[in-house]
Amino acid sequence: MGVFNHPEFDHHDSVHYFEDPASGLKAIIAIHSTALGPAAGGCRRWTYASDDLALTDVLRLSRGMTFKNAIAELPFGGGKAVILASEHAPKSTALFEAFGRAVDSLGGRYITAEDVGISVDDMRTVGSETRFVSGLPQRGTGAGGDPSPWTALGVFRGIEAAAAVRLGLDTLEGITVAVQGVGHVGVHLCRHLHEAGARLVVADVNKGNLKRLCEQVPADVVSPRDILFSNADVLAPCALGNVLNSETIPRIRARIVAGAANNQLASVEDGARLTDRGILYAPDYVINAGGVISVAYEYLGNSTEERVRSEVCRIPGRLRQIFADAESSARPTNVVADELARNIVEQGGQSGETNRSTADRRIA
Repeated sequence: MGVFNHPEFDHHDSVHYFEDPASGLKAIIAIHSTALGPAAGGCRRWTYASDDLALTDVLRLSRGMTFKNAIAELPFGGGKAVILASEHAPKSTALFEAFGRAVDSLGGRYITAEDVGISVDDMRTVGSETRFVSGLPQRGTGAGGDPSPWTALGVFRGIEAAAAVRLGLDTLEGITVAVQGVGHVGVHLCRHLHEAGARLVVADVNKGNLKRLCEQVPADVVSPRDILFSNADVLAPCALGNVLNSETIPRIRARIVAGAANNQLASVEDGARLTDRGILYAPDYVINAGGVISVAYEYLGNSTEERVRSEVCRIPGRLRQIFADAESSARPTNVVADELARNIVEQGGQSGETNRSTADRRIA
């Protein structure tokens, strides 16, 4: 399938393919928009059944990053990278050095960081070949390091906001949250939820992740195929995307869907399906913005953990406004969020350099 007629192609600025036979690197970097500044978004390493599926993923993810950065009021556009994992291309220093050179070749139009399958150490290796990278080891009290805890904090605060709106609760004490995926973000989210008094139902395809979690907090473990349909107040998808669709939505029992995974909706229409069932959906790129806020402030420099925490704690307010606008206009929350993000990008593009100056100076 070609790029321009791909159903997920959304007037992307550019799409770049990279291959390095010596290291085995095969990667795609999609730059969706630079209207608000250089495109920022993480790199995902995943095993795809086909190149077309990798392209679909990177196109959707990069558009989501444009919307995420816009609503989070960051001076960045949206981009994303995927590295095609295979037994012929295991993780190696050479592979991430090659990826670093690929990022560097774009001259600062794309700034990378870690995502699924990528660690802080991997980004350190990438950083040996390019300065257009964030999510590097933390130094002192400055912003930096693994962004997963910040993503989890934003999702936790977002769940509190959603529970207040849909359940009329000012505490999570006694509610049940079903968490799909307890990897880097999911495990931190579960700790927050446990400390708040919530009961946890969890699932993960990785048994090691489940073992580590259950050594830290009490949780009921169910199979990955059943977690979406648990008898829970809140469903928190924290694994991969496309889990909310025409087949799964009719079986969801939770009254709220609020999780860390990107691209939870398989299609725009699935937002309406959730609304029709009376399920409050927290748009993923709004609630899970904590991680990109962390890496953005790290990249911009001269920021502290407290500044990052302050910005992450603005996420609930943004969600409450989207919930209120959706209610008053009788539209799904994802539609309201998309419209808001596109308006911000359009206004930023019209205002030109005024919205780009901070990030542009950083990469100059």
